[in-house]
Amino acid sequence: MGKKIRVLIVDDSAVVRKVFTEELSREPDIEVVGTAPDPYVARDKIAKLNPDVITLDIEMPRMDGITFLRKLMRYYPLPVIIVSSLTQKGGKMAMEALSIGALEVMSKPSSAYSVGEMSVQLIDKIRAVAGIKVKATGAADTEGNIPEKKTTKALGETTNKIIAIGASTGGTEALKVVLTEMPPNAPGILVVQHMPAHFTTAFAERLNQLSAITVKEASDGDSLVNGMALIAPGNYHMLLRKSGARYYVQVKTGPLVHHQRPSADVLFSSVAEYAGSNAAGVILTGMGADGAKGLLKMREAGARTVAQDEKSCVVFGMPKEAIKIGAAEKVVPLNNIGVTVLSMVAGEQRRIG
Repeated sequence: MGKKIRVLIVDDSAVVRKVFTEELSREPDIEVVGTAPDPYVARDKIAKLNPDVITLDIEMPRMDGITFLRKLMRYYPLPVIIVSSLTQKGGKMAMEALSIGALEVMSKPSSAYSVGEMSVQLIDKIRAVAGIKVKATGAADTEGNIPEKKTTKALGETTNKIIAIGASTGGTEALKVVLTEMPPNAPGILVVQHMPAHFTTAFAERLNQLSAITVKEASDGDSLVNGMALIAPGNYHMLLRKSGARYYVQVKTGPLVHHQRPSADVLFSSVAEYAGSNAAGVILTGMGADGAKGLLKMREAGARTVAQDEKSCVVFGMPKEAIKIGAAEKVVPLNNIGVTVLSMVAGEQRRIG
């Protein structure tokens, strides 16, 4: 067996440190090299133990996780997975952490989120982010403030084109790039980003502040209109439906698909069925295979499809799987995806093959 993934657990809860250590230590390719109850202890252990991945709570005594993360990303950047409580405050802090440089966010175990289910996902995420070269950020990048973009939001006219986007690890920042390029009259957009329940509310609010379009967390029955993006709420699938000329979304529970809820495959499959050639599908950075088969269904139904290229991905998992099965018509860098998908839905002749 190759080199083990060295993990440092930073959490003020002794119970969480114990449970995570026990669960992770069962994996033959993962080694918990240490734990820390606060950032001050963590700082010393990082220098001494040289971990590959850090799990980080963000609500801690002495120094909060956000302040610590800013310092870490500036002076000693490492792959960080945020573990936060299921609160409104926790969701906003988690979004700030992702903007600073954390790669993933997870919710702490609770009655609605079992330790067993979480540990399986945590193990997958640790494997996905291990080895990623995290770029250092300067002081200007780490202020934590989101400037409000002074733009005029579009009046919501019924959309006749649909853009469907799926993303996972690294997707929060990738989606920011894509959505902030959308003009106020952009076609209606549906987004699945793998993220825990409650965190998607803060995520949508952040994107809405930054974008010329309106971005909101989807509710069951929401109409999809021009100049609007609907974000699938954490722990719920989102599907496209149509009544007459009106597109709307169904938000529902259901089985996990590729260990995910929401699932990009579920969204893409519904878009293939109800929008067909009136749609474009985009698959962004992320681990696993979610979205690949659904994107292929979209392409087979006449939709235009695009995948993010390997160089610009944080994790080239989901796009790679889509490309492998011929689901992606085009493969482009992240900074070209916005203009590419807009030209696709503008009515370009579909390329076959």
